Parts: sequence; C-alpha cells; structure tokens
Amino acid sequence: MTPLWIAIGVLIIASIKEVKEYERGVKFTFGKFSKVANPGWRIILPVFQRLVKIDLRVKAVDVPDQEAITEDNVSVTINAVIYYKVADASKAVLEVENFYYAISQLAQTTMRNAVGEVDLDTLLQKREQIAETIQKIVDAATDPWGIKVEAVELKDVVLSQDLKRTMAKVAEAERERRAVIIKAEGEVQASDNLAKAAKTLSESPGALHLRTLQSVNDLSSDQSNTTIWMMPLEILRAVEKIGDNIGKK
Repeated sequence: MTPLWIAIGVLIIASIKEVKEYERGVKFTFGKFSKVANPGWRIILPVFQRLVKIDLRVKAVDVPDQEAITEDNVSVTINAVIYYKVADASKAVLEVENFYYAISQLAQTTMRNAVGEVDLDTLLQKREQIAETIQKIVDAATDPWGIKVEAVELKDVVLSQDLKRTMAKVAEAERERRAVIIKAEGEVQASDNLAKAAKTLSESPGALHLRTLQSVNDLSSDQSNTTIWMMPLEILRAVEKIGDNIGKK
C-alpha cells in the first residue's frame, strides 16, 4: 500500500463524524451555515467544513443564590433550577454565543425582578405561581435562541436571622391572641349556660332544693370532705324556741 492510499484512508477516517440520536449537528462550509445534520455518520471535510454538535436533551441550570428585595422592602436570598432543552439547533449556535451562560444570566435577572414585584407573604405562599411567571418570561426571551424552557423551580427562600426572629415573635403573639380570644369565648359561653341554668332553677318550684340535695349527696360520698352548712338566722331562732318550750315542760 502506497503512502498516498494511506493518506487518503487517514483523511477519510478523520472526515467521518458521528451524530448521536439525541444530538443535531450544525454544519458550516467555508464558514457559512449550510445545514443541520441528523443522527448518523456524516462526512465533514477537514479545513473546509466544521460540525458543531448540539445536545437536544433536557438540561438543568442551577441558578446561584441571588439577593433580592421584595415589594415590601424585605431582603431575601433565593435560588432556583431551570429545566430547558434546545428546540432549534441552528438558532442555538447562530443567535447566541453561549446559550447555557446566557440562560443562567437571564434567569438571575428575571428572578430578582419577579421577587421585587411581590411582598414577602406572597413569595412564601405562592412560590409555584412565581416560578411559573419566571418560566414564561425566560421562555419568551430565549425563544429567538431556539431554546424551550420546560420548567422553573424555586428551591429555597432564605431569610435573615433578624427577620426569622421577628417572624417568630409575630407568630407567638398571634398564638397568644387566639388563645385569649378562645378563652374569652369559652367564658362567655359558660356564663350564658349558668344564666340559663339559674333561670331554669328559679322558674321551677323546688328545683333549687333538689339541686342542693344533689350537691350534698355528691359531697357526702367522700368521707374526707368536711361540709360547713350556713343556715338562716330565722331557722336557728325557731330551733331555740322549740328547745326552750321543751325545757319548760
């Protein structure tokens, strides 16, 4: 085998490029975009042509911690994850220099702006809705780049220690307020029930005496109880007169 054939063989082997099933190849000829190569083996002439492979699988961009200020001037630290995939390989190469870095920067700015439009309570209670808003904004902005943003997830909303202590005090005060209200409502209900019971006893002849006897019976069931009876003065004088009469006889 002559050196010429060896050189040709090496050239052919070097010209073969493999595009995997989950990839697309953006082909340039003499520096100009020529076409998008589908999966399989493709012949790319060295020097004259170049193939840029683009992965079409869904990727995750971890947005680093961002300092943001809510609508009610509360400073928070937030981070998120953005899931995206390349929908148009040619645009991802031709329209933006580094789409991965561009998406990350765009997500950071959008996230800070979205947090600045809501107050702290809304941020903590409606994280999914805020994440959906961020997803729509980033998706619309990256559409010219051939990028499809699948989802955005807000991972953490970190509050300062001072704010955490303040919120804990507020929560404790709220619990105490509710406890006072519940206790007051219970006392009102108890007084209403006592008033109804007193009215019922006063309207029923002998009911008060029966209730008294029932109370005496309850007390006498326990031998350790000491019962003190307070009797009207008139009854004591009547008993005294009866005693004097018996003595005279």
